[in-house]
Amino acid sequence: MADKDSDPTLGYLTKKETEVKLPRPTRVKNKTPAPIQITAEQILREARERQESEIRPPKQKITDSTELADYRLRKRKEFEDLIRRVRWNIGVWVKYAQWEESQKDFKRARSVWERALEVDYRNHTLWLKYAEMEMKNKFINHARNIWDRAVSLLPRIDQLWYKYIHMEEMLGNVAGARQIFERWMQWEPDQQGWLSYIKFELRYNEIDRARAIYERFLQCHPKVGAWIRYAKFEMKNGEVARARNCYERAVDKLADDEEAEQLFVAFAEFEERCKETERARCIYKFSLDHIPKGRAEELYKKFVAFEKQYGDKEGIEDAIVGKRRFQYEDEVRKNPLNYDSWFDYIRLEESVGNKERTREVYERAIANVPPAEEKRYWQRYIYLWINYALYEELDAQDMDRTRDVYRECLNLIPHGKFSFAKIWLMAAQFEIRQLNLKGARQILGNAIGRAPKDKIFKKYIEIELQLGNIDRCRKLYEKYLEWSPENCYAWTKYAELERSLSETERARSIFELAIAQPALDMPELLWKAYIDFEIVEGEFERTRALYLRLLDRTKHLKVWISFAKFEASAMEDDTGSSDLPDDEVQELLYETKKLCVQRARSVFERAIGYFRTSAPELKEERAMLLEEWLNMERGFGNLGDIGLVQAKMPKKLKKRRQLMTEDGPAGFEEYIDYLFPEETQTTNLKILEAAYKWKKQRVAADED
Repeated sequence: MADKDSDPTLGYLTKKETEVKLPRPTRVKNKTPAPIQITAEQILREARERQESEIRPPKQKITDSTELADYRLRKRKEFEDLIRRVRWNIGVWVKYAQWEESQKDFKRARSVWERALEVDYRNHTLWLKYAEMEMKNKFINHARNIWDRAVSLLPRIDQLWYKYIHMEEMLGNVAGARQIFERWMQWEPDQQGWLSYIKFELRYNEIDRARAIYERFLQCHPKVGAWIRYAKFEMKNGEVARARNCYERAVDKLADDEEAEQLFVAFAEFEERCKETERARCIYKFSLDHIPKGRAEELYKKFVAFEKQYGDKEGIEDAIVGKRRFQYEDEVRKNPLNYDSWFDYIRLEESVGNKERTREVYERAIANVPPAEEKRYWQRYIYLWINYALYEELDAQDMDRTRDVYRECLNLIPHGKFSFAKIWLMAAQFEIRQLNLKGARQILGNAIGRAPKDKIFKKYIEIELQLGNIDRCRKLYEKYLEWSPENCYAWTKYAELERSLSETERARSIFELAIAQPALDMPELLWKAYIDFEIVEGEFERTRALYLRLLDRTKHLKVWISFAKFEASAMEDDTGSSDLPDDEVQELLYETKKLCVQRARSVFERAIGYFRTSAPELKEERAMLLEEWLNMERGFGNLGDIGLVQAKMPKKLKKRRQLMTEDGPAGFEEYIDYLFPEETQTTNLKILEAAYKWKKQRVAADED
C-alpha cells in the first residue's frame, strides 16, 4: 500500500524525495583583499596559453601520376557526392568547376559548367564565371559562344551585355562591339545602356553615329534629362544652332511635363552662356507663365539671380515681385479661404500697377465664397468686394465696372439671413458722387425693404435732410419707427427734427406716442429728452405733470433728485414785462424763490416718505437722497434749513456678515449699515418693554 504522503503525479514519491538539494553556499570568513590581485586580462592570457593546438591534417605530397589520378578520383567523388546531396547549391557547382579548371582539365570544367546551367540557367553569376574562365584561359570563341547564349537567354541583365561588349572592345573588334550594342538596343534598355553606346561611339570619334543614337535614345526615353544631355552634347561639339534646335524641340514636346522646370532652366542658362540675354529673359518669362506656381520655386530663384546680373532696375523689381507673387500663389493654393493672403496678394498687384492682373486676382479672390451662410464667416470676405469697388472707382477710374461690382456683391449676400449696411451705404454714396440721386435713393429704398438696419435709416435721413426734403425725412422716420417702435433714439431724433422746424405740437405728439409704447430699449433717455424739451419750451406745468407721470412708472432715486432740482430752479419770469419798481421786483423774486424751495422740499419729503414706508430695505438710496437734500439746503442760502435735514440724517454703522458660497460659509465681510432716527426710538421702546416684562415676572415669582 502506498504511503499517504506519496503523490501519484510524482510516481508515488514523496515531495521530500523529489526536492532539488542545492549545495550550501560557502561562507567567506576572510573578506580582506588578497596581496596579489589577478586582472581579467591575465586570466584571458593564461587561458590562451593553455589552449591546445589545433589538429590539422598532414600535407600530402603527390610524387607520381598514379597518386595524382587517385587524388583526382577522390576529389571528384567528393564533389559528385556533394552535388547529389545539394544539387541546387550553386556555390558547390562553382567550386567543382574551378577545381577542374585548376587541374587544367577544361573539358571536364566545361561539362561541370554546362551541368550547372541545366540546373539554373537564370543565374547570371554562373554565366559570368563561365565566360571569365574561358577568357582567362584565352578561349575566345568559346567565350563568345557563352556570351551569345547568355544575352540571348537573359537579355535584361545589363551586366552580361557590358561584359560581352568589353571583351570585344578589348580584342579590338569595334564592329563586333557595335553589332552587340545594336542587338542590345533592340531590347530598349534603360538610359545607362544608351549612354554607354553613345560613349562607345565618342571614344572612336564617331560624332554622326553618336548623334543618330541620341535621336533613337530620345524616341525610347523622351525625358527632360535626355534632351538636356543631347543639347549639351551638341554644345560640347560647338554646334550652337543644333543645341538650340534641340532645346526648342524639347520645349514643344515637354512644356507640360513635371520636370519642365529643369528644361527651362537649362535652356535659359544655355542662352546665357551664348550671351543671348534677351532670349534667356524671354525663356524665363515664358516658363513662369506656363509652369504651375507650386513647381517653379527653383525657376524663380534663377530668374531673380539672372535679373540681378543682367537686368536693369525695372527688371530686378519685376523679378522680385514675381518671387513674392509665387509665395502668395502658394499660400492661396494651400488655403483659398485665407482672405488675409488674398489681401496681401492684391496689395502686391496694385503696387505693380497692372490693371488686368489686379482685376484677375480680385476675381479669383471673390470667387472663394464662404462655405456657410453665417455672418462671422463673411465679415472678412466682404472687404474683398469693398476693396475691389474702391479700386475700380479710384485707381482704374472705371465707373461702370464699379457699379457692376456693387450690384454683384449685393446680389451675392443672403439678405434673408444677414446683411451688411456698409455695402448698401457705399453703393448709395457712389451713386451720389456720380450725381445719380435717383439711383442712390433706389439703392437705399431696396436696403430698407430687404434688410433694414439702423445705420441705413440714419444715413438715408441724413442725406435727405442735407437736401432739404423734410417730407421724405418724415416718411423715413415713420418707416424707421414702424420697423423698430422700441427705438428711443429714433423717437428722440424725430421729435428734435420737428422742434427744429418750430413744430412744437408735432414734437409733443411724437413724444407722447413714444412714451405710450409698451416696450422701449432706453426709456430713461426718452423721458429725459421729453422733459428737457418742455423745460426749454418754458412749460413748467407740463414738465411737473411729466415728472408725476414718470413717478407713477418708476420711483428711482435719480427721478426724485431730478424732480427736486427742477422744482428748485423752476422760476417763472413774470417780471420781465412789468413796470414795477426795483424793490417790488426783488420782493417778488424772493417770494418766487421761496415757493421753489418749498416745492423742492415737498418733493424730497414725498421721496423720503416713499423710501421709509414702501421701500425700507433701500437704506443706501435713502441716505443718498438725504445727502442731496442737505446739499441743496446749503445752496439755498438764507432760505435753506439745514437743521430740518440733519434731524433726519442716519448714523453709519460698520457691521459684519457671513459670506455664503455653493460649498457653504466662506468667512465674513464688512459693510456699512444706516440707522435712521425712527429706528433708534423703536429700539429703545423694545428695551423698555423687555425690562417691564422681566420685572413683572419677578413680582409674580415673589408672591408665589
